[in-house]
Amino acid sequence: MAEPESLVLVQLREMRAEMAEMRADVSDVKSTMATKTDIADLRSEIGSLRADVASDLITLEKRLGDRIATLNRAVIEYHSSAVGHGVLYSEIEDRVRRIEKHLNLTE
Repeated sequence: MAEPESLVLVQLREMRAEMAEMRADVSDVKSTMATKTDIADLRSEIGSLRADVASDLITLEKRLGDRIATLNRAVIEYHSSAVGHGVLYSEIEDRVRRIEKHLNLTE
């Protein structure tokens, strides 16, 4: 018959297993701490990127504002020109009608 295991040996083996688990937990905590440092660096970089993006957006907004103002000015000038031509065309149409009426060219 086999001898029963010693209670002390059983306890030591259980303690060894628990210590191995604790070591694994400690290494996980260490890696998490390293990750938190990386996260702090990442947050810093994100803050810097946000500032860069905000600056770029402001510059883009100014450039677009200038282009829109230029386009608006061009449209106003075009409409002014078109309205001016429209008045001239209506005057020409009136004159042609009077000439046709004077020369009895109406059909």
